[in-house]
Amino acid sequence: MLGLRLPAKPDVQRTVRLTYGFQFFFGLLLWVPIFYQYQKLAGLSDGEIFGIQSIYYIVFCLLEIPTGMLADRFDYRTSLTAGAGVLVVANLVPVVLGAYPGFLVHFVLIALARSLVSGAQSAYLYEYLHASGSGEHYLRVEGVGRAYSLIGKIVFWPVIGLLMTWNLPSPYWLTAINAGIALLFALKLPPIPGGRRTTGKTASMLAGVGGALSALRSSRWLALLMVQGIAMFTLVRICQVNLFQPILESKSLSVNWYGAVLAAMTVFEALGAARPHRLRRAIGPVGSVFTLTIVMALCLGFVVPAGSFPAVVLLCVFAVATGIAFPVQKQLLNDSIPDSRYRATLLSMESIVDRAVCALVAVALGASLAAGQLNEFLVLTAVVTCVAMGLLAALLLAVRKHRSDRRRPVRREPVSATSP
Repeated sequence: MLGLRLPAKPDVQRTVRLTYGFQFFFGLLLWVPIFYQYQKLAGLSDGEIFGIQSIYYIVFCLLEIPTGMLADRFDYRTSLTAGAGVLVVANLVPVVLGAYPGFLVHFVLIALARSLVSGAQSAYLYEYLHASGSGEHYLRVEGVGRAYSLIGKIVFWPVIGLLMTWNLPSPYWLTAINAGIALLFALKLPPIPGGRRTTGKTASMLAGVGGALSALRSSRWLALLMVQGIAMFTLVRICQVNLFQPILESKSLSVNWYGAVLAAMTVFEALGAARPHRLRRAIGPVGSVFTLTIVMALCLGFVVPAGSFPAVVLLCVFAVATGIAFPVQKQLLNDSIPDSRYRATLLSMESIVDRAVCALVAVALGASLAAGQLNEFLVLTAVVTCVAMGLLAALLLAVRKHRSDRRRPVRREPVSATSP
């Protein structure tokens, strides 16, 4: 299984395989390579298309913390099940209503589905493996799970253009079927052995938020890691969803190639996701995520002068960096959370800021495209990211030194008998 040696316990192996199945089908959004062109065919303008994207991020922000708190208070599995169910409905909406209101409702429901899953999925896997005595496998399981979630995209994305010529809304109703299969996997997930360390069913949700904020305030290290994760997520989201099609269009590539290029990127992302531990061993988890974020930013910057083929190569390098970075960053965050009772809520807090930043960037991107300034936007993104990573790295080094100084025992000089 992509070179992964699963934990020895049969029940853990079964659970890991179920999480792989859930990730595979929940993430198999077949319309991603063509939604920009699809909405244009439906009569939407660039302003309307990117306006919907901005609304999507804002809605995600509004929903992320409440859904994370519900997952922490009740059950991660319930949250995963609900997310898959909402995703089924979300992908049927454009089939029934292929106009601006339909696409708006579609993306609002996508935001709800992903907010229900975003923190709960990682939290469930992390807590289950540690409760089962297999916590050391988390990084590889997370990485290989992400790799498996990309395999279906590799197979299907190259033929999405052909599917559209056969049946225009087929990418949407096929995605609804995938979501239904993910729902079946979620229903089969077992409870965490020994129960979860939670705030209790009787605890108020406000107390849960207060506890999560208190845990975040108590750890500057965790807060800075979340900021780094926001930068990385924004780059990935904006490149793979919002910028991908405009970049290929600017290089005069036919829309028939979009699915194939995105599939090639996904192959490289899957390869990186399956082997995240190698770079982590070489330069450590913090060094890995910072280095990879800078690599991603530079790839976007160098796309500007590149021709069509070099641009595709740079996008594939971007994808490799993405595949390696996400599992390492997720483990780094999970390991840094000081109180596991608020795990899903804290992970959701990072996601809410992720999407808030993406909403602002999507608005700026829409304005840049309307003004014909895509290249300027790419260069500015690369420069700002590299500068931000340098400043953030300096702050993390200062926090690490402060933590080391606090833990270092104070050496006391012996007191002589003649001392006053």
